[in-house]
Amino acid sequence: MAVAAKKKAVKKPAKKAAGKGNAAFMRPVKPDEALAAVVGSTPIPRTEVTKKLWAYIKKNDLQDKVNKRNINADDKLKVVFGGKKTVSMFEMTKLVGKHLS
Repeated sequence: MAVAAKKKAVKKPAKKAAGKGNAAFMRPVKPDEALAAVVGSTPIPRTEVTKKLWAYIKKNDLQDKVNKRNINADDKLKVVFGGKKTVSMFEMTKLVGKHLS
């Protein structure tokens, strides 16, 4: 007679819940007057501020043609960017953060 070996049940690790972001990024923030002209005045999460800002940049064709990492500011964005005519994507997030509370 062959003795059947008992198999141990192997537990799979629990999957991380999809779509859960960092709570700090999901907390609504209020844009000041200058930024509200671009993204609206209602409190929204930082992630949505970035999405709306990029939608505005693409809609108004403000991304530099040669160096795609640069944003050419129009009159509304120039106020947000502290008077600078051109900023990099990375500098933009730092400058926008000053307009959120």
